Amino acid sequence: MDAQEQVTILKALADPNRLAIIQHLTEGEACVCELLQLFSVTQPTLSHHMRILSDADLVKGRREGKWIHYSINEELLQAFKTFVASISVASDQKKGYACL
Repeated sequence: MDAQEQVTILKALADPNRLAIIQHLTEGEACVCELLQLFSVTQPTLSHHMRILSDADLVKGRREGKWIHYSINEELLQAFKTFVASISVASDQKKGYACL
């Protein structure tokens, strides 16, 4: 995962609605109709959020009839978790150092 991908993911997750959608999708696939009811947003607003999450490759969509069912891109999410963990480890390793 390169720096541009990391920035794109961070920007996508920087919205409370999109973060809540991702948290919900970690429990399993969800239909757009379910997400609309759960988050009490309009269809255009949900489409906007889902497009940003899709463009960041955080979610995958599959069409079933007139509805799209979304799920988490597990591989990318795992790579992102590894990146976040590496930041934490680097921070822990630097504790105790101070500029003089």
